Amino acid sequence: MSDLPPPTKPEPLIDPSFLFRFEIRLLQDEMKWSSKGLTLPETCRLPSFGALGERPVFADVRMAWNASGIGLTVNVTGKRQLPWCRDSRLDDSDGFHFWIDTRCSPGIHRATQYCHRFLWMPAGGGPKREHPVAAWIPINRARANPKPVSPSELKIAAYPRHDGYQMSGFVPASGLTGFDPASQPRVSLYYAVVDRELGWQTLTLGPEYPVLEDPSLWGEAVLA
Repeated sequence: MSDLPPPTKPEPLIDPSFLFRFEIRLLQDEMKWSSKGLTLPETCRLPSFGALGERPVFADVRMAWNASGIGLTVNVTGKRQLPWCRDSRLDDSDGFHFWIDTRCSPGIHRATQYCHRFLWMPAGGGPKREHPVAAWIPINRARANPKPVSPSELKIAAYPRHDGYQMSGFVPASGLTGFDPASQPRVSLYYAVVDRELGWQTLTLGPEYPVLEDPSLWGEAVLA
């Protein structure tokens, strides 16, 4: 009987999703906001090309747009622990992190005034950290920043589940510098559902690449 250890799967030298420039379609929707947030159809579900790099897929992420702004829903399942959320540590918190370049400049490596980063967390606000939080976050190393967005301008609704949480968010057009679907129907974007227990579910590359600050590594979307 051999004492050799079982063979291990070799680590890839490069993330498979790095080899492609992905394009998706964001569909238009009425996005009627209620006390429970948004309800978006299955046709608005976003893919997770990060699965090509064997990153986990544990959330149903949907996104839509109309002239008034961009809306999203996130349904996270499979958790046994509460999300780790702190309104004082936005970069490190669990939740839905979203980047968008309203002018789609895939050749740039540093963010411009058209590049935005937003975060929606299911908890982390208030004296007991039990209130959901929505925030605009400046992008590191940006050449220029868009007009800052007040948390009061961002909509959020979040509800715990026995194995995760359900969350809705909305960014108004006034909070998206350069957002002009009629003349600029193509945008760059990237998302990451961050969870300390389950990992990172991403649109494309993972955090081992500088996706948090380099727009050339994001995907593209057509506002259909």
